[in-house]
Amino acid sequence: MGAILNDIISAGFNVVALKYTHLNKETAGLFYEIHKDRPFYASLVEFMSSGPIVAAILEKENAVEDFRKLIGATDPTKAEEGTIRRKYAKSIDANAVHGSDSDANAEIEGSFFFSAFERF
Repeated sequence: MGAILNDIISAGFNVVALKYTHLNKETAGLFYEIHKDRPFYASLVEFMSSGPIVAAILEKENAVEDFRKLIGATDPTKAEEGTIRRKYAKSIDANAVHGSDSDANAEIEGSFFFSAFERF
């Protein structure tokens, strides 16, 4: 966790909110509900509820685009050298980090984990 957070901060992101927590299968299922009809949904929920996670809200100019470049392709074997997933992911299912795919989804996902009071 520390190494990944260090990579994120070193890339110029500001941490607006941070939480160490554990999702049960129901909560992980709610978070990834948008993918419920996809073949990887069950394994994703299983992995995301298998241990603690760190949820974060990050800020930076062009944050979503820059973060997706920083984390790399979902499949770590296809991710560019130096990306978070290439460096830390175990597999396509256990890919070390989640990144929102749009500003709108970033807002939805941030609100899933954090109240306005928890953002700095």
